[in-house]
Amino acid sequence: MRKEWEGTIPAVQVRIARPTNQIDRLYEFYHDGLGLKKIGEFHAHEGYDGIMLGLPDNSAHLEFTQTEQPSELAKPTKENLLVFYLPNVFERDRIAEKLRLMGYPETEPENPYWGRGGMTIEDPDGWRIVLMNTPGIG
Repeated sequence: MRKEWEGTIPAVQVRIARPTNQIDRLYEFYHDGLGLKKIGEFHAHEGYDGIMLGLPDNSAHLEFTQTEQPSELAKPTKENLLVFYLPNVFERDRIAEKLRLMGYPETEPENPYWGRGGMTIEDPDGWRIVLMNTPGIG
């Protein structure tokens, strides 16, 4: 039996950090294609370059890091998803079309749920995002 936690975490931001060997392509995908804003970056910091991209209010953001020498990276499964909830279907379709024109077409989701209102697209490293046409979890 699962007991619900009675407290709340006092965090003000959430960052998901991921290594890559192609930071420039990820910047292009997430900034130029998806539309996340650049909120920070660093170069040659203890052997790492990095860029942070986030939602307009900075409450959630992604950090991509790259070292001078290419790293061996974990291969994502088809169920490793980053879901963006977009209530406006026209905005969802506009972003998906922009990514398609950049060479990132829609792909079939592993879980059929994400195909009902969502569009699944792989980033340059093969990690999947879902552009989900719902208002999200409230």
